[in-house]
Amino acid sequence: MRKKQAKILVVDDQDEILFSAKMILKKHFDEIFTANNPKKIISILAENQIDVVLLDMNYRIGFEDGREGIHWLKEIKTLSPKTIVLLMTAFSKIETAVEGMKIGAFDYILKPWDNDKLLATIHKAVDESRKLSKNTILKQDKKEYFVGTSQKTKQAYILAEKVAKTDANVLILGENGTGKFVFAEHIHQNSERRDETFVHVDLGSLSENLFESELFGYSKGAFTDAKTDTAGRFETANNGTIFLDEIGNIPLHLQSKLLHVLQTKKVTRLGESKPRPLNVRIISATNCDIKADVKNKNFREDLFYRINTMEINLPALREQKSDIVPMANFILKQIGEKYGQDKVIFEKNVGEYLERYPWKGNIRELENKIERALIISENDTISVTDLDILDFDDFQTDEENSLSEIEKKAIEKSLFKNNRNISKTAEELGLSRAALYRKLEKYDMKNNE
Repeated sequence: MRKKQAKILVVDDQDEILFSAKMILKKHFDEIFTANNPKKIISILAENQIDVVLLDMNYRIGFEDGREGIHWLKEIKTLSPKTIVLLMTAFSKIETAVEGMKIGAFDYILKPWDNDKLLATIHKAVDESRKLSKNTILKQDKKEYFVGTSQKTKQAYILAEKVAKTDANVLILGENGTGKFVFAEHIHQNSERRDETFVHVDLGSLSENLFESELFGYSKGAFTDAKTDTAGRFETANNGTIFLDEIGNIPLHLQSKLLHVLQTKKVTRLGESKPRPLNVRIISATNCDIKADVKNKNFREDLFYRINTMEINLPALREQKSDIVPMANFILKQIGEKYGQDKVIFEKNVGEYLERYPWKGNIRELENKIERALIISENDTISVTDLDILDFDDFQTDEENSLSEIEKKAIEKSLFKNNRNISKTAEELGLSRAALYRKLEKYDMKNNE
């Protein structure tokens, strides 16, 4: 039997699982890599063009909710977008598996697995990896970004495209969900480093005791679990771009270590004494008031100026109302193509509700609402009810907090819920049909029946 040319990585904390998988897979595929610690994924992906990763979802004793697997899935999709990920778990929690597939997992496998099913799934995954590999360069060149018409967004993109042509360090400021990751990636894709690695590090989720080993790497024997020499994120990003997300969350006592690397452009792995030279572009981001933190001595002033050669502010979605509807259409098109539902459109009345909704979670919330609506909608149109944006209680203006406005919103919500059936709406609101008609006339809503 001829082996299929493919590189497969199996990640699991149980050595017997790794051994069993390797024995099965090496008969069918060229190269099989194994790792009993998910932290090794970064260095393996940096040194090898892995086609498929079989990723266990649970590693620490007592933690069986699959969150670690989701974290490493995101890391893999960032470091190597064309690598196909199959999730493995002994705990058949469909919710976590579905969440993983929404994020980008190709499929999931329950342990103990059926050998034939395992091989069939991996063969499909390898084929998918081949398709992605063929189209990766074209897709990167054609990647679209929504610019919009609002002045603040256009100004941010003008600055981004100017600074992209340089190696200047960039600090992106903005609330959660305003698209800081997408913006950092846009800068990288428009720079001279576009063909090199773009590494995303979520500093907000990185524990203090892992800070140095994750960012700077470590040598074999540097600590108890250091079984092999391992490159850190900075080395992985060498010649490319490293995106330090949520940099404002770094504890003060660790900021000096990061500053030293940025100043010297060298990194020293834990357990080593010889520094390694770096050629890496730094893009940072935070949602906190970092200038106030500098003033209050919670963030080093010298580090702030080191990361802030160019500062770009991303506006909240509520500050660019004219862009909300076209942005929603842009997102719907992208997600529709992803799910093979590119003919789906919004119902005609959706636009006004999109503009009125507060969008506290910004673009991320808009994307989540649209993706959820696309999944649950039963036809080729998405309604306001599908989007779940009829609750306007978060609005804070005096007019909208008035009793009349609250009553009007309650009627609107009930009408949509009951498909504009007057009898059902009146019953739900505790009104007679006549009383409901009077209120519809009062609020000029009779055309909405």
